[in-house]
Amino acid sequence: MRGVLREGSPVASKYEFIDEMRLDTVEYAYSVEFMCDHLDVSRSGYYSWRGRPESATAQRRDNVKLLIRKAFDDADSTYGYRRVHAQLHRWGHTAGLELVRRLMRELGLEPCQPKPKPKRFGLTQHAPGPVPDLVGRNFTADAPGVKLVDDITYISTGEGWLYLATVIDCCTKEVIGYAMGDHYQTPLISRAIRNAARNRKFTPGAIFHSDRGSNYMSAEFGKTLGQLGLRKSAGRTGICFDNAMAESFFSVLKNERVSRMTYLTREAARQDITRYIEFWYNHKRLHSAVGYRPPREVHAEHQKLRIAA
Repeated sequence: MRGVLREGSPVASKYEFIDEMRLDTVEYAYSVEFMCDHLDVSRSGYYSWRGRPESATAQRRDNVKLLIRKAFDDADSTYGYRRVHAQLHRWGHTAGLELVRRLMRELGLEPCQPKPKPKRFGLTQHAPGPVPDLVGRNFTADAPGVKLVDDITYISTGEGWLYLATVIDCCTKEVIGYAMGDHYQTPLISRAIRNAARNRKFTPGAIFHSDRGSNYMSAEFGKTLGQLGLRKSAGRTGICFDNAMAESFFSVLKNERVSRMTYLTREAARQDITRYIEFWYNHKRLHSAVGYRPPREVHAEHQKLRIAA
């Protein structure tokens, strides 16, 4: 709005309507005089309204819009209004959550939407011994390296499926280890957990949680976990909620990146997914579960606290 006219007032709306009719058409369908007469406003009032300087409120809204668009563009059109609001706060700019939502709507900024989930693959089998559920859908931890979750997904490429195994820390929500290949057998998940062990230190007896896929229940993989000092945990067969944190990451990955790309080769997919995990997901993406902070930032804070203690 301009001048002293308040947003939502009938007169201001009429002036704006006249202004839009004049500015948004190549050949004016109606003259200003005609519009003023039919909307019952004075011509002098309209021209006076147009000549007034923009109000401080309007200037602030315009500045907030610029910041909103930057946050949205930096996130590759993946942020909804809550994450945009959190990003503005991190930049030191205060704006109400509802104002951000309204301004995003005015700007026509809509984040990418999840696609329907494909049918899952995988075989299940009984482990050599009983495998308890040590997580119980509680995907939180007081410190890094205490509780880990793992799962496998697949990505379509022009050469066939590319399989991705990830290891996520329940404390920081960081993908601390991953591996990709043209199969989803035990060596793939063993490589993912060994990569995680190289990147992060596990506490003695840390929990490793997965589903009951045949590869995770194999004696070979159990030996790998034993060598790393990890306790095996698994949810119930066919119950995705028992490994919801890993499922959530795959949903985000496919919604924000994979579903928007066409991979001609497995190598192209591998490089793109690596960039997404390393340069965006772990370092910059704001996670609601850790107070709208990036996982690496959360990990650094825990490291500082550990050193200070």
